[in-house]
Amino acid sequence: MASSSFLTGERAVVALFIARIVFSLPQSLLFESLSLSLLSLLALSVEISVDASASVPLSHFFKTRPGASSGIFLGAVTLPGVMVSKLIQMSRAVSLNQSGSEELKNLQLLYWVTSASCYTVLAYLWFIFYHQSDSKNCATSQCSLSCIALYFGVCCVSFAVESHSGWYTAANLLWLFSHGYAAVKLIQKILHTFPACASIGETLLVTVGLVIYFGDMLACTAAKSHGYFAVSKVVTVPYGIQRSEVSVIIQGLIIGLLVFPMLFKYVLQILERVSLASFRDTVDNHMRRSFVFYISLACVLIIAVPSWMQLVQDFHVHPFLWVLDFVLSEPLKRLSLCIYWLVVIYVSVIRFYNISKSSKIERILLRKYYHLMAVSMFVPALILQPKFLDLAFGAALAVFLMLEIIRIWRIWPLGQLVHQFMNAFTDHRDTDLLVVSHFSLLLGCALPIWLSSGFNDRPLAPFAGILSLGIGDTMASVVGYKYGVLRWSKTGKKTIEGTAAGITSVLAACSILLPLLATTRYVQNWFSLLFAVTISGLLEAYTAQLDNAFIPLVFYSLLCL
Repeated sequence: MASSSFLTGERAVVALFIARIVFSLPQSLLFESLSLSLLSLLALSVEISVDASASVPLSHFFKTRPGASSGIFLGAVTLPGVMVSKLIQMSRAVSLNQSGSEELKNLQLLYWVTSASCYTVLAYLWFIFYHQSDSKNCATSQCSLSCIALYFGVCCVSFAVESHSGWYTAANLLWLFSHGYAAVKLIQKILHTFPACASIGETLLVTVGLVIYFGDMLACTAAKSHGYFAVSKVVTVPYGIQRSEVSVIIQGLIIGLLVFPMLFKYVLQILERVSLASFRDTVDNHMRRSFVFYISLACVLIIAVPSWMQLVQDFHVHPFLWVLDFVLSEPLKRLSLCIYWLVVIYVSVIRFYNISKSSKIERILLRKYYHLMAVSMFVPALILQPKFLDLAFGAALAVFLMLEIIRIWRIWPLGQLVHQFMNAFTDHRDTDLLVVSHFSLLLGCALPIWLSSGFNDRPLAPFAGILSLGIGDTMASVVGYKYGVLRWSKTGKKTIEGTAAGITSVLAACSILLPLLATTRYVQNWFSLLFAVTISGLLEAYTAQLDNAFIPLVFYSLLCL
């Protein structure tokens, strides 16, 4: 019985994913290979300890999403796996003289930041469970402790070998584990602010992603500001590499909107103290709060965010005017694409919203129509206007964030309307407190495209999200729901027929796309492609996590190898 609980389908698929990456690493990335292996073993042992703990259940510390496993193993290795796959790809670029060594060093530092953040959160989880558990001398606890010590040793040796300066090693370790400390505090904050909205693994994925994004912004700001702190000279040099205007605009918008709710909360507290009146109870106060909200949002988006953009990038005009010039630089193609998107969105949303209110169609099938809508919108743009699609994804994510903030705070006049509309498309993974499905679908399609900017010798990699979610996940759900008989497990709903349909449909789509995308020098390794598609399909079948978040990143990582 213990072995059956240990050998779950999700863990087996994740182990195959990590093994494929580790065995693809060149000798020059030996320390990254060792650290990823140790991190995976640590994550697996922590997950086993957490899931098997009867005396101290997970709910004793955190209130996670009902019906989902902890997902620690998958959540802890996904982003480090992505970074290692990018390192392998960048190593090929350096060997072909198509990229400089500075970009490789930048990616290595980003990998270590990502890995150390996951490592610190895992060490924190192990620590709190270890001190509350009755079985402190069990094999998994000893394994976890050994992995924690070995990982830290590998990390220290890696930076010591790169430079014989003790100051360089200490500064980098401080930079790495400051991210880890921030990740621990942030995951605590998210799980307590949004209880029962996500599993530990899902929260870990989001937490580490946010910490990397914020840390990258701080390092870039320090590098561009010619920082006066010595640590900036040691750590932020790789962050000084030239960035595109589009990436700076997206980063500024997203971080500004993520920070805005905290700023708005402080503004309300200050106004309440000054005016000695509450903004919470009466209708008049609700209107005043909404007015303050829109004024504060305008100040952040029009003044604060563009100021940061101009600090880190040499915009000759206001960044939003630059966006307008960028769109109008190819007006026929880009404006036509915008009109096409608006028509598709309007027709689809109105059609599906009416169906959701009056039809008995299963909501899971209704939601898969949006996956097909994503394919029809994004595939033509990715082939014809990839740079414009990057910007469009950032704008769409910013709009989603603003609408979700308005919905959560019930800001007049849109708050209640947005809430009612969103409820028509939610599923068991969404709550009144936080609706995540639309974010996960958008980011699942966008992240592989954003990650593929720069050198990319794998033409299918940018399509990882669109293929796995828009085609594979949709076909698996439709075929499994209508024709599925053989289930992967007695308690689960996923069927073998659905998984087979998803894998087959993605392979068929790849065979159509490859002649359109690949250069004459590129020859697709069909065994590698089959492995990548199969692993992503099996992950969709076995995982109880938010598959829109994990599957595109896993599929992308395997396509980059």
